[in-house]
Amino acid sequence: MSMTKLTAEATALSELVIEVFRLNGLALEAGDALARPAGLTSARWQVLGVVDHGPAPVSNVARTMGLTRQGVQQIADALEREGFVEYVENPHHRTAKLIAMTAAGREALRQIEARHAAWADRIGKRLDLSSLHATIDALRQARRVLEEDAASPARPARKA
Repeated sequence: MSMTKLTAEATALSELVIEVFRLNGLALEAGDALARPAGLTSARWQVLGVVDHGPAPVSNVARTMGLTRQGVQQIADALEREGFVEYVENPHHRTAKLIAMTAAGREALRQIEARHAAWADRIGKRLDLSSLHATIDALRQARRVLEEDAASPARPARKA
């Protein structure tokens, strides 16, 4: 059985993706720990963070977060049941209501932000700032290329 030989670029990209997956898992665990005392999860925290800037339709929140509309709808519905958000009329669309933060949601978000600031400072101090900036730039470049590739009609068909 032969293995496909990867180029140096393909190997580096594959290693980057694996590290991003690992980092994502650890970041979600840390986010859950930061959000738990406020009665939230990382995913719910993310939705509140988006609507903290102003009421938004589910589709916009999903696009901002890079998630499916259905996934964000489930999170928003749970947040509404628990009183962290409410649905309000959308002046631009009759049926797509806006997710709006409630006072309870804003309070929970501020609590998480305070815990996050202390955590980020503690972890950030253990990392080299110039390396962090270079990593951010590299990840943004990789994201842009992946977005372009996903939008390209010439990409090969996916196998199930």
